[in-house]
Amino acid sequence: MDSYGIISLLPPILAIVLAWWSKQVVLSLFLGVFAGAFILNTYNPILAFMATFDNYVLASLADPWNAGIILFLLAMGGMIGIINKSGGIMAIGEYIADRANSVAKTQFATWLMGILIFFDDYANTLIVGNTMRPITDKMKISREKLSFIVDLTAAAVSSIVPISTWIAFEVGVIRDGFDTIGVELNAYTTFIQTIPYRFYSLLALAFALIIIFTGKDYGAMLEAEKRARSTGETLRPGSTPMVSDEIEEYKKTEGKSFTFFNSFAPIIGVIIVTLIGLWYSGGGMEAGVTIQQAYGDADASVVLLWAAVSGSLIAGILTLAKKVLSLEEAVDGWIDGAKSMFVACLILVLAWSIGSIADDLGTASYLVSVLEGNIIPEIVPVMIFAFSAFIAFTIGSSWGTVAIVMPLAIPLAHSIAIPMLPTIGAVLTAAVMGDHCSPISDTTIMSSTASAVDHMDHVRTQMPYALTVGIVAALFGFLPAGFGISAFYLLPVGLIVLYLIVNIFGKKAEDLI
Repeated sequence: MDSYGIISLLPPILAIVLAWWSKQVVLSLFLGVFAGAFILNTYNPILAFMATFDNYVLASLADPWNAGIILFLLAMGGMIGIINKSGGIMAIGEYIADRANSVAKTQFATWLMGILIFFDDYANTLIVGNTMRPITDKMKISREKLSFIVDLTAAAVSSIVPISTWIAFEVGVIRDGFDTIGVELNAYTTFIQTIPYRFYSLLALAFALIIIFTGKDYGAMLEAEKRARSTGETLRPGSTPMVSDEIEEYKKTEGKSFTFFNSFAPIIGVIIVTLIGLWYSGGGMEAGVTIQQAYGDADASVVLLWAAVSGSLIAGILTLAKKVLSLEEAVDGWIDGAKSMFVACLILVLAWSIGSIADDLGTASYLVSVLEGNIIPEIVPVMIFAFSAFIAFTIGSSWGTVAIVMPLAIPLAHSIAIPMLPTIGAVLTAAVMGDHCSPISDTTIMSSTASAVDHMDHVRTQMPYALTVGIVAALFGFLPAGFGISAFYLLPVGLIVLYLIVNIFGKKAEDLI
């Protein structure tokens, strides 16, 4: 299809500008889709309005793959809802918190809890912050440090594990990009292959451990830790801590409740069904088919749906068997959890829609024609990383960023023959980095809320750390990866650089008292 030229850039640019200005990602994405339909329908607003829903929104939902992904999200949310209503998420927090008895152990327990509550970044943020806050206060750890660890582990973990509320979105957008360029690749397999190239997310998790176990900080965080250790004031004097209302949804149930091990039974069930389901769906029972071939040929949307429904059933049966909830309460918990996924589903549908709009307008073709011959192909991954991080920072949404950038990044990488995996990884992990730096990000705000810290204190102390990891990820990760160097060589290098930075520039708060 011929490109509409420079005007084909209008839908994604409009979505970016409106999201930045209004802070309303869903509305901005919708208007981006409408703008594209407006151009395609000879600038007739009535036809554009009808086409927005008929040709794009409904068409996205009519695709069997997409429908499976949406149902997976709802079922996964429902499973989390049952576990939460049974007191399971709080049980995870309490189990870990009981084992924290020093500054380093308490911070590590916070980090570890963020890793274990990997299935949803919202649940992660609210539970870890509220559970650990009394313990970190007791150990004279600043609220700024608590909110940093809480915020860092939430999206960084949820976005890279193969079983979470994020995977449906990420796999769906990757598949949409492959459809655009007419390439037959398994989106789920590609998702797995991009994990080593999530340089920012992986290095950020390691960076937190370096900070925790060296006991060193720098910049505004060092001042916050010095204040907390010397005076016991975990909050900056004169600050305005945010108070959590959402945590009322994540409180421990009265009477019987799930234990730590009960809570993970449904999640383990999801993992097992996914592993077996991918093998079965890809023809693993047929003679001569290897596990790798089966996983590559599997229909991940259907398998993930099997897994999420199985997890919901395990959670429901377990809560009834343990007499923690009645049947009505279990169903209510599932419905509440599924409802919490509504906005995520909406963003995903609009992401598919704006991808289709970009395809029909020839946006990627236009970008390729402009950049081809005018740019060094090998530096595209690091450029996409920087661009995506900036977009995420300005609009405050990881998912919104991926929805806008991925439909352009995959065709660009394909057309100018640059490594696809680092390019996809750059978009996905840069969205997390920009989110960590943005004061208008939902997860950043929720981290401040759950940790009961002044929001701008959280942003001010976290941003230097996020930028440190982001610069290292760009220079020692995406830049050489664009030249074909494997992530398995680059990740250790990035880790060593971060360790040196902390040891050279960092100081122990106790040494300054």
